[in-house]
Amino acid sequence: MTLYEELVARGLIAQVTNEEEIKNMVNAGKATFYIGFDCTADSLTAGHFMALTLMKRLQQAGNKPIALIGGGTTMIGDPSGRTDMRKMLTREDIDHNAECFRRQMERFIEFGEGKATMVNNADWLLDLNYVELLREVGACFSVNNMLRAECYKQRMERGLSFFEFNYMIMQSYDFYYLFKNYGCNMQFGGDDQWSNMLGGTELIRKKLGKDAHAMTITLLTDSQGHKMGKTAGNAVWLDAEKTSPYDFFQYWRNVGDADVIKCMKMLTFIPLEEIAEYEKLEGSELNRAKEKLAHHLTELVHGKEEADKALSAAKSVFVGGGDNADMPTTEVEQSALVNGAASVIDLLVISKLAPSKGEARRLIQQGGVALDDVKVDDVYASVPEEKLCGGVIVKKGKKIYHKFVLKK
Repeated sequence: MTLYEELVARGLIAQVTNEEEIKNMVNAGKATFYIGFDCTADSLTAGHFMALTLMKRLQQAGNKPIALIGGGTTMIGDPSGRTDMRKMLTREDIDHNAECFRRQMERFIEFGEGKATMVNNADWLLDLNYVELLREVGACFSVNNMLRAECYKQRMERGLSFFEFNYMIMQSYDFYYLFKNYGCNMQFGGDDQWSNMLGGTELIRKKLGKDAHAMTITLLTDSQGHKMGKTAGNAVWLDAEKTSPYDFFQYWRNVGDADVIKCMKMLTFIPLEEIAEYEKLEGSELNRAKEKLAHHLTELVHGKEEADKALSAAKSVFVGGGDNADMPTTEVEQSALVNGAASVIDLLVISKLAPSKGEARRLIQQGGVALDDVKVDDVYASVPEEKLCGGVIVKKGKKIYHKFVLKK
């Protein structure tokens, strides 16, 4: 099976500009391609992870990746898939986020001479003169075509600012710049980036008279069509400080039955032949596939030791084996005790299982909290000091577990 055939079999390819050309290039290891990452946070997410694994697959086949850190484009913000304008970040915040991205990417992609390249589009976009840019590339873009682009549709309903309208031109200019200066002949990105990517190929054709190519990656969605990579409304981060290895493991361990095989194909390096065997499983047997998926991804992101710990902690909760010492744990300060006990509401808040006391109260009232497997039905419930000394386990919902111990 060729590399391109494997990408198709794994369900990774959404749209391509010229399939035959792209197929020949990636199979022969002749593609110099880029994927862009705007620095909107100080960590990459599970949503970025599929792009990183794709870069790694292509690099292993001899293709050359360019990881583009969007220090310049983040100054504007991509309107794709948005109903409102992104928060404007300071230059200092963007630079900090870019450095965080760089460190995380280096764990997955091999950078260096003759290998992968990392660039920051702030290096060329922020020095552009606006009038010169309009003269150089403005005539290459049709406003009518831009307004028809999928990436602007949602924003048009609420009002698209001229500020955001420029994003397509900036991303297209990136491809043009990389084509000229790095020999970059292909751009990969999420399927919601298709219009922006076509803008780049058109700019290269109009300015240089040459062909460049684009391929979009299928967005990772669950069986209901919702984007995956979020839990309780929050992103699943690759930074262990923002999403612990245990919580990262648990996210993938708890994917729906209808989604586990798709996630295996799109996110992991597990051979397709092995995945085909997992595909035969049904009912409770699918838990074996979920455990394999969660362990594999946690090992890729956090290393084997953390993956093994997360697996052990999960088993201690669900099947009674393993060691719950590896479960996410919060040490409760003595100052948090009132009359020798800590309220369950306070425990939920200090561990960030609930964002506020009001939300913690609602969780309890709705029957969504248990203490050592006993449902908490009193919003004024508390845990005595002596019990905290030995450790107690709070369960939120059906699948989130957290251990509390009194700090010594």
